[in-house]
Amino acid sequence: MRLAIFSDIHGNMEAFKEVVRDIQEQRVQECFFLGDAISYGPESDRVVRLLQRLDVHCVLGNHELALIQTHARNHFNSTARQHFAQVESLVSEKSRRFISTWPKIRREHGMLLVHGCPPDSITRYLFDLEESHFFRIFQEMDDSVAFVGHTHDLELIQDVDSEIRRMELSKGVYFLEGGKAVVNVGSVGQPRDGDNRAKYVIWEPDTWRLEVRFVEYNIKKTAEGILKRGFPEFFARRLW
Repeated sequence: MRLAIFSDIHGNMEAFKEVVRDIQEQRVQECFFLGDAISYGPESDRVVRLLQRLDVHCVLGNHELALIQTHARNHFNSTARQHFAQVESLVSEKSRRFISTWPKIRREHGMLLVHGCPPDSITRYLFDLEESHFFRIFQEMDDSVAFVGHTHDLELIQDVDSEIRRMELSKGVYFLEGGKAVVNVGSVGQPRDGDNRAKYVIWEPDTWRLEVRFVEYNIKKTAEGILKRGFPEFFARRLW
């Protein structure tokens, strides 16, 4: 069993297309998306429609939550809140209906899938948490491994012999050990880890094998699309 897990596409269709192409070459049985298909990038609606067409299993991100529950926008900074009016105008009714079916969490193949932080937070960031928080999180988790996004950074947090170990992930293969784990799968459309390639992971639940994959895409085309939409220039610059 090989499962592709990815997050935070953020309207970046160029990155998503290349990730899909890469996934199709990897003998993957199922695909899971951890939320934030929309905002920042120029093609939010196309991204959502492709997720639906490919029958990807999705969970809500904080940006989808803000689309269907306006009070959730209070979690955004002022720039993101102002930008959201532009986003709303670009997401079709059909895409909204599809997004409204996304659950807050999923449990599949012995894993927990949630956008922000286990066990069920869409908005909480892992980088806000101390070691003591993770002891509590692992105690509350019924699943052996959780996959999250939200921070746009790759990271692995494990409970190994009652010790919390945190490490940055890079391109390559890892075999998870010990007790429970949280894996942050990074971002397809807007990585913030110093490497501008699209990121996703392949998980093999039978062997606890994790492969982190980096995918090249046409950044220039996405950046030009952002500016053409009239979005803040900062959204284009931070892709580089």
